[in-house]
Amino acid sequence: MIAVSALRPGQDVRGTFACTRKDRLLTRTGSPYLALELRDRTGSVPARAFQNADALAGRFERGDVIRVAGKVERFRDQLVLELDQIERASASLEADPGRFLPVAYRDLDELDGFLEHLAGEVYDRRYRTLLDALLADDSLREAWRRAPCTRAGHHAYLGGLLEHTVSVATLAHELCQLHPRLNSDLMLTAAITHDLGHTRAFTYGAELGLSEEGRLLGHLALGDQILSERSAGLDQPRRLALSHCVLSHHGPAPGLAGRFASPEALALFRLNALDAGVKGALEHGLRE
Repeated sequence: MIAVSALRPGQDVRGTFACTRKDRLLTRTGSPYLALELRDRTGSVPARAFQNADALAGRFERGDVIRVAGKVERFRDQLVLELDQIERASASLEADPGRFLPVAYRDLDELDGFLEHLAGEVYDRRYRTLLDALLADDSLREAWRRAPCTRAGHHAYLGGLLEHTVSVATLAHELCQLHPRLNSDLMLTAAITHDLGHTRAFTYGAELGLSEEGRLLGHLALGDQILSERSAGLDQPRRLALSHCVLSHHGPAPGLAGRFASPEALALFRLNALDAGVKGALEHGLRE
């Protein structure tokens, strides 16, 4: 199957892609045509269908995996697929989102190993018990490996959550060496768990979507919910300190009058923003 990254002008194409945009537009003469965006794990490409546009449009919807046939053209210095055949692909092709969604650049098994190593740097018995229980949960680990951090911002690809978690936890570990007055056990536990809510926040198919939990609660509340379900072994001071870090890693809650309640929470906020900002700049360029 040909990949988006391998498309070249003049090439005849038969392939299977996810449809992430579908618009019915009109030419200057008033004839309808379809304007699409097609995607696989290697990238996306615009596509158009001028012949039998309305008939073709009835065969699929945005978010479907579709089979297409056409030719690669160059239009305004951009590659465009000119399509003459479109049909919805079998549902079985949607079972593996990794075929159509972007994936992490780094090896996930390697990142898993780094995550376990960083958890091993937590020496507080109660925090370590919590981390061990989280890492021993196979279904949670699978979701941790699969989830992105965002749908269109930083780490917006399968495995992005694990990559970001390891990055922030690594920065946290180094910061604790520079500032030994920080509670390194709290700092590392918070860094490892700060984005756990993303494991419940997304749906996967031809494109990334938000789960009902993700849409209604958001990943901060979901993450705190996961920790509440797993933190029976934490005493109240530890539980509150960890919850504060997780819930304020995008900034202090309104009820705190714009202030952090611990240096660890402030540090996590800064480290999370650092990794997200640098990754966003590398992926999308510097923005005003």
